[in-house]
Amino acid sequence: MHIVQLLRNLQFYVCYYGWGDFKHRNAETCNNSTVYDVLFIVIAIIPYWIRLLQCIRRWNDGRDSTQALNGLKYFSTIVALVTRTIYSKKGGIAFKVISASTLGFATIFTTYWDLVMDWGLLSRNSENPWLRDKLILPSRSIYFIAMVSNVILRLAWMQTVMDFHELPFLHKNALTAIFASSEIIRRGIWNFFRLENEHLNNVGKFRAVKSVPLPFSYEDGYKNL
Repeated sequence: MHIVQLLRNLQFYVCYYGWGDFKHRNAETCNNSTVYDVLFIVIAIIPYWIRLLQCIRRWNDGRDSTQALNGLKYFSTIVALVTRTIYSKKGGIAFKVISASTLGFATIFTTYWDLVMDWGLLSRNSENPWLRDKLILPSRSIYFIAMVSNVILRLAWMQTVMDFHELPFLHKNALTAIFASSEIIRRGIWNFFRLENEHLNNVGKFRAVKSVPLPFSYEDGYKNL
């Protein structure tokens, strides 16, 4: 979600300096422009639209139902972004309820995808209950901590719907920086367990091995030193 914030900031700076609002130290041209509002939505959905098209193409090529579900995940994110943006511009109880509903659905969908599809966890009948049969890390508790933290960090969007734009002890910019940092942490955790699951899947399908043996005897090499 924070790549969206980056693109929107870039759009604002282009408008702010390109249309000369910086001379008057206000952003009236940008804030009162219908074209700017439309681009504000379009720019936000570009990354997810590209991923949606990739999923559709892969589903069309291989008829893999997993890709169709993955495309649905990105589509739900696009809908959530659009409704959230409309709510931020228009306000009102109706838009707030719609925004919260679409964001809630997208959050549940993407969280499920992270834990089950990308990490291969939440398997009830595995050798490691609620995890997966093969694990690399020695402690199973780490996986449960990662799952809980993923859920908590994904709920950061709630502050946008609940209008927690500024707390008494935190400035709005500080709050934005905190939520941006939390997303960086979440993506780092996601990448680790995603790569672990992919590696184990490749090993199970004989596309890779867990370790590559050395071309010489490790112990004999030390004896000859």
